[in-house]
Formats: sequence, C-alpha cells, structure tokens
Amino acid sequence: MRGSSTTPCAGCKLLRRRCAKECMFAPYFPPDQPQKFACVHKVFGASNISKMIQDLPLHQRGDAVSSLAYEASARVRDPVYGCVGAISSLQQQVAQLQSQLALAKAELLCLRMQQSARGAAGVSPPHTPESSDLNHHYKPAMSKSEPLVSSDSFWI
Repeated sequence: MRGSSTTPCAGCKLLRRRCAKECMFAPYFPPDQPQKFACVHKVFGASNISKMIQDLPLHQRGDAVSSLAYEASARVRDPVYGCVGAISSLQQQVAQLQSQLALAKAELLCLRMQQSARGAAGVSPPHTPESSDLNHHYKPAMSKSEPLVSSDSFWI
C-alpha cells in the first residue's frame, strides 16, 4: 500500500507525481530500481506502458514488464536492432560452436579409425589411461546418415 510517508515508486518519482495506493507502476517499478523505469519510459513512454499493463491479466503483468525492461535495455544499447541483434549474435555463436563440435567429433572419429587400423595391423598403441578411458566409453559420435552440421536454420 502507498501512503504519504512512503517513497514513491520509480515511475511516479521520474514522472514527478504523487504515488497513489493503486498506482499501476508500483508493483513492477520499485523505488530502488529507478533506472529500470527510466529505460522503459525512454523507449515506450509512460502512457504506453500503462496501457500495455492494464490490458493484461494480473498474473501476466510481471512477465510483461520484465520483457519490456529487457527490450528497452537492448534498444538503448542497440537502437537499430534491439533484442533481434542480441538474438542474432547468440545464434551466430551457437552455429559457430556447433561447427566446432562437429569438427571435433570428426577429428575424434579419425583418431579412432587410425587407432583401430593400428590394432588390426598387429601394432598395439601405447597404453595410457586416457586411451583406455576413450575405448571404454566410446559411442559413435554420429551415424553415416547424420550431417556434421544441422541444416536447420537458426536465423530469424
């Protein structure tokens, strides 16, 4: 509850208005997080924020405000692409890591084939704890029908 002796929420403080006990912003923009409201206000505007919050069921409002705050923060950091830029960057990292993983699996498969070829030729490889661990836990990395890198697109 808001009273005259309590600190106004971050929204009311920034907008320089009295924070009423039924303030729409108070549950989502506490006084100790002024930057959160300032960022959301800068990108969306107080009126739009209020309308968006009011149009949602009570149980969805907190998640909506979190999403607005994340989008606003991303939009302030990258005014052109916002969240899409962050998502695209992460997708590129995932694709790069998948490619590196596929190369590592292929290299491991080549090493296993070389090791088994030496064993078939009667040449025993030097015994190391690592090599016995690898043989003991070996499972094929992929079947012949699996591509090294998925053809699924990660781009928006």
